[in-house]
Amino acid sequence: QVQLVESGGGLVQAGGSLRLSCAYSGRTFSRDVMGWFRQITGKEREFLGAISLRGGSAHYEDSVKGRFTISRDNRKNTVYLQMTSLKPEDATVYLCTAKAHHSRSYEVWGQGTRVTVSS
Repeated sequence: QVQLVESGGGLVQAGGSLRLSCAYSGRTFSRDVMGWFRQITGKEREFLGAISLRGGSAHYEDSVKGRFTISRDNRKNTVYLQMTSLKPEDATVYLCTAKAHHSRSYEVWGQGTRVTVSS
């Protein structure tokens, strides 16, 4: 099994930046694609982007492309979500998730970390 723990959420002013971390452990050879979603109350989880632990570049949802960057540090077993030019509408809970590279669905989820953006 894979365990995921997010951190780095908090309060930031509009226009500011924040970096979220997702520490992973366990059998990541079986679930080696790490994704970031955000959960807006009353709506479905919104996919933001994902990256493979095996290498290659991240890919992103169009809504955050250019503002959000996903990276990995395999030595630290951590995936990051760097967010810039934050807007009040970016305020919500951000979730890290993992899946097998051949799977359509994300199977393991962290508990989430909350981001608050003040205007």
